[in-house]
Amino acid sequence: MGKYQDDAQQLLRLVGGRENIAAVSHCMTRMRFVLNDPSKADVKAIEAMKSVKGSFTQAGQFQVIIGNTVADFYNDFVAAAGIEGVSKDAVKAAAKQNQTWIQRLLSALAEIFAPLIPAIITGGLILGFRNCIDSLYLFENGTKTLCDISRFWSGLDSFLWLIGEAVFHMLPVGICWSVTKKMGTTQMLGIVLGLTLVSGQLLNAYSVAGATEIPYWDFGFFKVNMIGYQAQVLPAILAAFTLVYLEKFFRKITPQVVSMIVVPFCSLLLAVIAAHFVLGPIGWKIGSAISAVVYAGITGPVKVLFAAIFGFVYAPLVITGLHHMSNAIDMQLIADFGGTMLWPMIALSNIAQGSAVLGMVFLQKNDADAQEVNIPSCISCYLGVTEPAMFGVNLKHVFPFVCGMIGSACAAVVSVITGCTANAIGVGGIPGILSMQPRSMLSFAVCMVITVIIPFVLTVAAGKSRLKISAGKSGEEKTAETNILEETIAETAAEADTSAENAAKEYTKEADAEKTDARKELKAYLTGKVIPLKEVNDGVFSEGIMGEGAAIIPEDDLLCAPADGTVSVLMENSRHACGLTLDCGMEILLHIGIDTVDMQGDGFEYLVKAGQRVHAGDALIRFDRDKIRKAGHPDVTVCIITDQADAQDVTILTGMDASVKTTTIISYE
Repeated sequence: MGKYQDDAQQLLRLVGGRENIAAVSHCMTRMRFVLNDPSKADVKAIEAMKSVKGSFTQAGQFQVIIGNTVADFYNDFVAAAGIEGVSKDAVKAAAKQNQTWIQRLLSALAEIFAPLIPAIITGGLILGFRNCIDSLYLFENGTKTLCDISRFWSGLDSFLWLIGEAVFHMLPVGICWSVTKKMGTTQMLGIVLGLTLVSGQLLNAYSVAGATEIPYWDFGFFKVNMIGYQAQVLPAILAAFTLVYLEKFFRKITPQVVSMIVVPFCSLLLAVIAAHFVLGPIGWKIGSAISAVVYAGITGPVKVLFAAIFGFVYAPLVITGLHHMSNAIDMQLIADFGGTMLWPMIALSNIAQGSAVLGMVFLQKNDADAQEVNIPSCISCYLGVTEPAMFGVNLKHVFPFVCGMIGSACAAVVSVITGCTANAIGVGGIPGILSMQPRSMLSFAVCMVITVIIPFVLTVAAGKSRLKISAGKSGEEKTAETNILEETIAETAAEADTSAENAAKEYTKEADAEKTDARKELKAYLTGKVIPLKEVNDGVFSEGIMGEGAAIIPEDDLLCAPADGTVSVLMENSRHACGLTLDCGMEILLHIGIDTVDMQGDGFEYLVKAGQRVHAGDALIRFDRDKIRKAGHPDVTVCIITDQADAQDVTILTGMDASVKTTTIISYE
């Protein structure tokens, strides 16, 4: 009889019974369900269970947070339910039944673009920098740029175009690679297919409009234009998926003995033919039509309404992850019109959410705990990373989030009216001004002022009536503590026959010494930057559902024990996390990366066994940071106190660069 048998039976009943479960799995902390009818789950009753720390629904999965004992709970649950669990990938696949076809399509497109974002951001920053040195006429009475007056800067400007060209002109290569990677087919074939779309033999896509004569392949009875698809999105996506399904088809029908020759040859040849003969021209037309519609919305008679709606709804899109879909439209606009008026509105939405947090900074200026979250979130938001602000501050109180949306809508209207246009995407927040075309920089600066003032004023105004502002301990509490302290000092003075002043000094010194002696420490388990959990950008860890703790952005690849204890929990399949029971009775969870359970143990190696005794600094897990990043996951590693036991006055130390085994990140009594 398992420890959680009763709770497992209760959870089975509350999720709607065995017949309502399409699939179930678990990761390090959560039970992951795909329910045939999600409405049958009694969420309130589930969250009221003693063994449950919370629940949420994401991407068609109903996830129940158990903690680091989830493996035991899972075993008791599948026994009680009389069903067999499946892999996390199978749960994801089953979860698609709870998504509409549009959600599945958008989710797939988001997964394609996610690995490309770092390169696109890099290209955008470089183009923004090049704008400043070769397009801003700041010298000799506004007649020359920095490149005009300096050979060095002119050479640097020319050199940096190497990267800008690689990122944007060669975008189809990245798209074809990403599609084959996502679909589990041969990635090198995807790369080659992408290269055939941007080959130097072809007329550059940027030159098609002004070309007097387009070269062509002459097959005698028909001709095909030799057009390249630099920076084109839809032609690359259509070609890549054609390659994927051709490869799967030929792999299925080809005998294994000749598959190495037949499958890649037939798949790639037919995919390239389809790409240039049919899919490329069709994709070009579709992409141009979409960008034309968006462009018409931005520049036509309804542009004000279009801008207001887009500016208002963009922040909610970030929550769902669907905001990546705008990347394809932005890239098509850049390819067709030489710039995008969509990206400025996105950058302004980032700033607006940051300004709402700035309002919370003002409202909670006397709440030190709140400011530990507010201030870093505000800074990161102004730099273009909105998730910490949204999930850590604005959505928690709701009204700042709405105030940010209103400010974003107002600025978006002004942005469109003044024709703010960006050369590239990826640079969000205040640095987004570097992506703007020179003629748009002043108007974008005005829009930035709007996104600072309106959300801030609205948040402060709404917060004064809605937010209970904490100013620390009440006057009565402070008075009581002061009286106790004065009485203690007086007693010390009488016993020691000394002045109250000297007694106070001695009392304070002794109290501090006792407090210091009593405190125990958890050392850094990795070398790297220590950040608060709120900045981890994970719905469970960031909100403290599992418990308080800290996170480290690692600079090395060896996870070590932060204190003496025993290895209590291991995940043998994924090997991405472990649980320790410390000598003081405290239980902690060490979790490498976010959603790295998807990697199924690839890149992770356990160096300890369950039940093994470890000392502070002992190596626990070796992991491959490059593989984690290539899999599309952050490598930030968290330490969660899942059970404090008898520990008191826990202090989390963050914001510094830590050295493994030496820097204290958590202290307690």
